Formats: sequence, C-alpha cells, structure tokens
Amino acid sequence: MKQVFLLILATLFSVSSISGQDNKPAELISSPNPEKAQIVTSDIALFWRAYDMAKPENNLVIYRDEYLKKGSVGLQEFLRSKIGNSCNLVTAIDAAPKYYAALRAQSAKVENYKPQMLASFKKLKEIYPDAVFPNVYFLVGRMNASGTVTYKGLLIGVEMYGKTDDASVAELSGWKKASVSRIEDIPFIVAHELVHYQQKYGLFGSELSLLGKSLHEGSADFIGELIAGGSINRQLHEYGNPREKQLWLEFKKEMNNKDASNWLYQGDKAKDKPADLGYYVGYKIVESYYNKAKDKKQAIKDILDIKDFNGFLKASGYDEKFSVELR
Repeated sequence: MKQVFLLILATLFSVSSISGQDNKPAELISSPNPEKAQIVTSDIALFWRAYDMAKPENNLVIYRDEYLKKGSVGLQEFLRSKIGNSCNLVTAIDAAPKYYAALRAQSAKVENYKPQMLASFKKLKEIYPDAVFPNVYFLVGRMNASGTVTYKGLLIGVEMYGKTDDASVAELSGWKKASVSRIEDIPFIVAHELVHYQQKYGLFGSELSLLGKSLHEGSADFIGELIAGGSINRQLHEYGNPREKQLWLEFKKEMNNKDASNWLYQGDKAKDKPADLGYYVGYKIVESYYNKAKDKKQAIKDILDIKDFNGFLKASGYDEKFSVELR
C-alpha cells in the first residue's frame, strides 16, 4: 500500500504540474562577455526557507509551493531534468536528514566563490576568444546531479558539495558517499560545466563512442583545470597515474564501442576501482594533444571542436607513447 501511495503522490506532485515546461530545444542563452553572466544563488535561500517551514504532515506541499514553484529559471530546469517532483526531493532529504541539516552552513559559502568563478570565466576568454558565458544557477536537489548543462544555463546541485569530513557523509551509501565533494570544489565543477557549454559535440545527448564520450568529459576536466586551477576528479588521477599504461590498454579495446558502462556513469556499480575512469583517460589524451601543440590557443579550439575522435587520438600521440614502450 505504501508504494501505491507514493506512486499517487509522485503523480500529484509531478514536474508537469509544477513547471509546465517541455523538452523542446531553445536558443542557448549566453553572452560573449564573461562579466555579463549571472551567478544566481537565490534558490539556496529559497530552499532553506522551505526547509524551515516543512513538517512531516505538509512537506510535500511546502517544498512544492515555497521552493520549486517560486524558484528561478534554473531551478525550473533542474526540476524538470533532475528533481522530478517534491516527493523525490522529500525522499532524498528524509534519507539523509543529518547531511542536509549540515548542508546549510556549507551552502552559504557559495557566495564566497563568485570572484574565483569570474576569474575562471575571464581566463577561458583569454585562451578561447570564441567563448560564451551562460548564467550559473546554484540549487539544492535530491543528490543525483552535481552539475549539468541546459539551454538555459549551468545548473549546480549544491547538495553534492556538503562533505566536511568522513563523519559528515556517514548517512550516505554507495555512489553518493563516493561522489559528494567539499564546498571548495564549487569553482571547479562550474569550470567543468562551462567547458561543456563551449563544446561543439556531445552536448544534449549526442550518440558518441566510448572514446568520444571520454574525450567530451576529459576535455572539460582538462580545460576546466587550466582556467580554474583545480579538478573535480583528483581521485581519478591519484588512482590512474600509477596505472596509466594498464588503463589505456584496457580502454583501447573498447574505445570504439558505444557502450561506456565499464568506464563512465556507472556510479556505485564499479568494482575494485573508481567509477568514471573514462574521464581520466580522456583527460590524458587531451593533455597529450595540448602539450604537443605549438599554438596553444588553436589547440584549445581543436579540443572543443573535435570532429574525428580517432583522428584526434592519433594527432595527440597518446597511443604512440605506449606503442613505443611495447617495442
């Protein structure tokens, strides 16, 4: 009966009844001037207002009416694509009440990183003059997305940046425990998603090979690190660097397949090694291409506009490095 009840609630509080939006593509909303991009944090305060008002007997309605309905354009996009409905949000909060309670203090720090984010925007403009800059929206969701790109802008799930120490994530399990980061990583996820916004391939669900998907993610990590000074995937490099050759030889066997399940987006399904090592492999290929290039600005442009993934790999010299070792 409980499952049936929740199903009814999910229907009653569905995204369509809240946002009224559809999935039709729209014009990308951005400016060539990095200082014109808005960094919107108002939805964080809106969430905590609803959080303080919510009680077990009214929380579905409160989060719907006082947070989801009143939120920014970015929150409406995040609701449509990641949250779904107030029932999903309440379920996530109820599953980790101490984590969400402690998140308030961490989420308040996002404002402190605005100058750092703007600096990375300006750095991208320096190395890639064609860059455009969308608005960035900081939101509190249901722990299923740290950052995403939409036509309306960059959407950052602040609840994925509430880690302070091991005790702070004790309630979490599996993928969530492994994926949450510290609030200090906020500028790095923004830089990563900003690079995705510039890419001429892989945006909004294109069908790519494992190599293409890994270059899509790895290039966002690489260029994001160039402009922001840090990476969201440090742990992958800690694991991957001592095993780089082994990982490449394994990856190479699968790189032209469309199935990326052994290397990307596998969450807590990865066994005996970190998830998402395709990010690492893609980063290393892009790094090799960039280091080899004499014209660094042209290299950035090439990385953001790859048309032939195998051709790019060959031009990078990355595979050749290991082939020479094997001789």
